[in-house]
Order: sequence, then C-alpha cells, then structure tokens
Amino acid sequence: MERYKQIIGDFGEKLAKNYLTSKGYVIVGTKIKLSYQEIDIIASIGNTVVFFEVKTRTSDILGGATEAITSRKIRNLKKAMEAYLEKHCLYDVNNFRLDLIAIDVDKFNKVAKIKHYKGLF
Repeated sequence: MERYKQIIGDFGEKLAKNYLTSKGYVIVGTKIKLSYQEIDIIASIGNTVVFFEVKTRTSDILGGATEAITSRKIRNLKKAMEAYLEKHCLYDVNNFRLDLIAIDVDKFNKVAKIKHYKGLF
C-alpha cells in the first residue's frame, strides 16, 4: 500500500510540474526535505517564489485531493518555507506564497483534473 501511495504521489507531482511549466513557472526544486517536512515543488514566476503542496487522489472515498490539506499541514509547510528561505539566505525575498495543486485522477477514464489554489499562505 505504501508503494502504491508513492507511485500515485510521484505521478501527481509529474503532472503538477508539467502543468506549472506550461503556465510559465520555472521549477527550482522538488521533494525538498526540511527537518520533518517535505516541500513538493518550489518554483518561481516573475519575482515570486512559490512553494507547492501537491495532493493526488485516485478515489474520493476519503474525500478528494482538495480536502486532503489541513490547517495543521499548512502550519507545518509555513515552517518549512521559512526554513528554506533562511537556509538559502533568501532574506530579501518579499514575494513568496504557498499554493496547492489538487489532482483528482479518474483511473477508469484515464483523465486527471488539476486545480491550482493560490495563496494558502
């Protein structure tokens, strides 16, 4: 089961990267580990650094991808963002935000719906 989750997560992150580059984002890094937290994708667009959480679901039994993000997860990601900015001496970055890429995959029809929510933080 854990391996299946990893495969679905990797697939979702690949879809997210393709989506973001098609929208003009420049991918800076992926799967950035900071302490106990991982930032799925870091990208830039214009003068803004954007941290992305990617949630991929293949079933809505437990809720769709959008429902998978919690306030606790957002708090933890905020800490990870701050740690990343500090670690890379990006003290002068004033424009940064946290976005969610929610991907709901329909395995039977082989389609994925991608929703981009800007500015969770």
